[in-house]
Amino acid sequence: FPGDMYSQDAAADEPEWVKTEREQFVEFRDKNRDGKMDKEETKDWILPSDYDHAEAEARHLVYESDQDKDGKLSREEIVAKHDLFVGSQATDFGEALVRHDE
Repeated sequence: FPGDMYSQDAAADEPEWVKTEREQFVEFRDKNRDGKMDKEETKDWILPSDYDHAEAEARHLVYESDQDKDGKLSREEIVAKHDLFVGSQATDFGEALVRHDE
């Protein structure tokens, strides 16, 4: 995909992000080393099997909302970032906030 976003000018040096993407492709994405990504390689890139989406989203919510950095969320911290929680799949887009039982 870098070719879709960057066309090489012979006089200019290749940007760092293009070099990084090229390295990522060679080292990690093109697993069968055929120079292109097949369906399985693309699937593993988009939805890696070893990536826990729920855990990542929960960590994101705590990181963004935990104002006092105590590792816990208070009611006030959640309310202050209400829009973040309502937009999160981890809270079923806000439905879990309505059903919460302390």
